Amino acid sequence: MPLCIRAESEYLDVVDLRVVSLFLSFILVAVSRGQDPALPTANAEAAPAAPSMLEAQVELHRRGFSCGAIDGVYGPQTAAALRAFQRGRGITETGNLDPETGERLRPTIAALGEHTFTAAELGSLQAVATTWLGKSEQSALGFATGLELVSERYHSSQNLLRRLNPAVDWGAVLPGTRIVVPAADHVTIAGTATRAIIRLADRELELFDAESRVIAHFPVSIARMAEKRPVGELEVIVAARDPNYTFDPDVFPESPEARELGRKLIIPPGPNNPVGRAWIGLNRSGYGIHGTPDPEKIGRTESHGCFRLANWDAVTLLDRIYVGMPVVVEP
Repeated sequence: MPLCIRAESEYLDVVDLRVVSLFLSFILVAVSRGQDPALPTANAEAAPAAPSMLEAQVELHRRGFSCGAIDGVYGPQTAAALRAFQRGRGITETGNLDPETGERLRPTIAALGEHTFTAAELGSLQAVATTWLGKSEQSALGFATGLELVSERYHSSQNLLRRLNPAVDWGAVLPGTRIVVPAADHVTIAGTATRAIIRLADRELELFDAESRVIAHFPVSIARMAEKRPVGELEVIVAARDPNYTFDPDVFPESPEARELGRKLIIPPGPNNPVGRAWIGLNRSGYGIHGTPDPEKIGRTESHGCFRLANWDAVTLLDRIYVGMPVVVEP
């Protein structure tokens, strides 16, 4: 996509957009705290405000306790992330943003930041084919839209980004456009992982250190059919970033295209690859932990047999595991 030359008035629009978006983000955080969104008055004596749900979700992600796609709304995946964080910190496990948990999750930096679209980012966007054959003929399966790109980079739901940036025309984003985003693109996990546990009933994957302390938590999707859910002790045998994917029609008997193809296809890498940005193979043939092109469906839909994570969580996990790491799958 060529770099567009814009008139001075258009640059003024970008500045105006930035001001409007930042103001609206202030309102969103205030409302999520249950406060009147009027501008605060100066009061040096006032106690620091407890984190809002949005701020808590961002801080959880920064520390490796994923609640799925950040949306500023309390739900089952946020409750599960809070419970894991509480267990890891020796706090009473409530799954709620109670005072002690809020104090431990108080942000040290702003929960919201900015992203400026570049010509290179927008030029790399490409539509993703809707058929397996079409996907196999593409050079890569990158991001299809600017909204998809930033939602994945900042671990965010697309609806939250629309709410934070109501003036953006997401169908015609130009280089230089600035948007408000959750500042959750960097993850720091406190501790070294020695094993992983996947709990099928809870649809969660957690990492533990040598002292059996939970140091990271991720929501996960599991196999649709119970007989394809491996239970017991497994281990990591391979780890790969941005893998390609071998489409085997025998694995997708429900697909009319698969039945007609009758042959395997190699699907190129990229965030919209069927296994997303990371593949962690386990010592059971055909089973692994991987990313997905549909991160907002994690924990809510089921896979053909592997364990699926949001791409951002799969990459975080990939950087913390090692070949030979035990992976225990519990019912």
